[in-house]
Amino acid sequence: MLICSDLFNTLTRWGFDIRMTLKITHLGTGSRGNSTLLETDEVKVLIDQGFSGAQLAKRLGLLGINPEDIDCALISHHHGDHGGGASIAQRKWKMQILANERTAQELNLDPMLTSYFGSLDMIRIGDELSVLPVPVPHSGSDNVAFIASYRGERAAVITDLGSWTDELVKHVYGCEHISIEANYDANRLDSGPYPFSLKERIRSRGGHLSNEQTGQFLAEVCTKATRSIVLTHLSEKNNSPHLAESTVLYHISDIFDGDIFISLQDGPEMTHYIGKDSHQINKTQIENNPEIN
Repeated sequence: MLICSDLFNTLTRWGFDIRMTLKITHLGTGSRGNSTLLETDEVKVLIDQGFSGAQLAKRLGLLGINPEDIDCALISHHHGDHGGGASIAQRKWKMQILANERTAQELNLDPMLTSYFGSLDMIRIGDELSVLPVPVPHSGSDNVAFIASYRGERAAVITDLGSWTDELVKHVYGCEHISIEANYDANRLDSGPYPFSLKERIRSRGGHLSNEQTGQFLAEVCTKATRSIVLTHLSEKNNSPHLAESTVLYHISDIFDGDIFISLQDGPEMTHYIGKDSHQINKTQIENNPEIN
């Protein structure tokens, strides 16, 4: 669900300055591919590129964006649903990729089109957008969450982790926007078709967060400043949107009075805003979207 041109014109007519915001749009999240667009009036940045070239071009096209318009892509880790399309983007569009050294090596990225970051290295993109990679535990990878800062406000994008660290809590605490995985419902996983070994890997410290764990984590990091949450990377076999949302809200309803959304595999979906006028823009977008109401 996207902000349409009529709504864009309405917001502008009412005096909201969308140019002063950071826009966050999930192009799709799940085991078949993940990518999130961060956009300011100056730069366009992808977090992860787990889609084929055709799928990425299609999803960006629905937003009126060409892949050539992307300034760079930051890759969280090398697993195919997050980084499998990075080398494709380099070959097709000469896209600049930013990744840690292990991720770049595992994905066999073109060194001429790759820049490397270390954990907790502040990455500056353009004049006002900065992104902090924070390490998170995920088996067989050097995975990172990303904390984007723009004009004094912050948005976190966190996926593929089976537990969390004090370091992650410190950097996510009080973010205005949080996108985080709620991968599985524990009862559905237990009774589902996966072999026992796979269930154990998913439940492990380096696996994925359950709905319950996501709620517990958000209870540690949400404050009155937190205005929007997106639950991402829901398992199509072991979860459902209503289970994820209700379980998370059980844990945070006393401290969170913002808006909560679900991101599924087929995007792009509703755009979220931080920065100047973002609270009112998000509210107006919801009120004008019949699929949300």
